[in-house]
Amino acid sequence: MTVQDAGQNKRAVEALLQPGEDIRHTATAGEALLAVTDRRVAVVEQDRTALMVDIAGLRRIQFDIEKARPATLVIVPEQAEYESQVLMVEPAEYRSVADALVAIGHDLASGVDSPPSVSSRLAGSGQPKRV
Repeated sequence: MTVQDAGQNKRAVEALLQPGEDIRHTATAGEALLAVTDRRVAVVEQDRTALMVDIAGLRRIQFDIEKARPATLVIVPEQAEYESQVLMVEPAEYRSVADALVAIGHDLASGVDSPPSVSSRLAGSGQPKRV
C-alpha cells in the first residue's frame, strides 16, 4: 500500500466515526486498513468500507502465520449480513496488526458479549450458546 493509499483509507475510517468515538489502533494489512475504535472494528480498502461492526458483533478472528508466505487474518462477524474479511498480512505488518488484535481481545475478554446466535435463540435456554 502506498503512503497516499494509507492516508485515503485513514480518512475514510475517520469519516465513519460516530460522535465521541475514537480510533485506538490502525494497522495496514496488505491493501487494507484495519482500524479499532473504542466501539467498533473497521476494514477499509481503497476508500471502500469492507466492514464496520461493533466489537461485540465479532464471532471469530483468526491470525495464521506460515513460513515463506504472507499471514492470513480472518475476521468473521456474528451476523451473516456482514461479509467476513480475509486479509493478507506481510511480516513487516505483524506488530501493528497484533497490537490491534490485542485491543480487540481485551475488549471481548472484559465482558463485551456478542449477541446470541440464531441456534441459541432457537434452543430456548435463555442463555447464549457459543457455536
